[in-house]
Amino acid sequence: MPSTPQAAPDAASRTACGRITILLVEDHDMVAEAIRIALDRTDDLTVVGRSLCVKDALADAALLRPAVVVLDRRLPDGDGISAIAPLKAAAPGTRVLLLTGDGTPAMAAHVAEAGGSGLILKAGNLAELKDGVRHVAAGDVAFSEGLLAGALDRLIGATADLGTTLTPRERETLGLLGDGLGAAEIGRRLGVALNTARNHVQRVLEKLGARSQLEAVAVARREGLLP
Repeated sequence: MPSTPQAAPDAASRTACGRITILLVEDHDMVAEAIRIALDRTDDLTVVGRSLCVKDALADAALLRPAVVVLDRRLPDGDGISAIAPLKAAAPGTRVLLLTGDGTPAMAAHVAEAGGSGLILKAGNLAELKDGVRHVAAGDVAFSEGLLAGALDRLIGATADLGTTLTPRERETLGLLGDGLGAAEIGRRLGVALNTARNHVQRVLEKLGARSQLEAVAVARREGLLP
C-alpha cells in the first residue's frame, strides 16, 4: 500500500536522526514494497513516502522535501526523465535518482542533462541502489556500471557557453568535482562551511552552463579545464 505522507519537514530534517529521507516513486506494488523494505532495513535510510505517478510525486516532494527521490523511469502519466526538472523545482535541494529496466549511455546522458544525479538499473542488486542513494544524498552521482563513461562521452560533445572566467576558488572547486567529490567533502577539503561549498559548486555550474555536476565535469574536460 502507498505510504501516507507525513508532516512537511524543513531542509535540516532531510537527514533527521541520521537517516537519509527518500520519496519512492514507483507504480508497481510488489516492486515498491521490495525496495521500501530493503531501504528501511538499513540504519541510515528511510522511505518517508511513496507516489504512484508523476502528478502525485510533485505534490509529495513539495510536502515531504526528501533528501532523495528514487524515481521509476516509466510511470502511468509520464516519463521519469521529463519529471526530473519539475521535481527539483517542487522541492529545491532534493536530488533525483532514476531507476530503469533498460538503461543505456544515451539515457544516462539525458538524465544528467535533465539535472538528475544518477541512473540505476533495476536488474542490479539492492545494495547498489542503497549505495546510490547515499552517494546522491552526499552530492555525488550514481550510475550503474557502464553508464557513467557513456554519459560523460556524450555530454562532452554538448555545446555550452562557459560565460565568465572561473575564480581560483571556483577552479579549485571544479577540480574536486572532477575527482567525483560532493559538496560536503569539497567543503572539508576547502575548509569552508557546507553552504559555502554549495555556493561555489552552484557558481561553477552557472559559469559552465551546466545543469548538473556531471555535466559541469564533462564540459570542463571538453574545454581543457580538467585533465
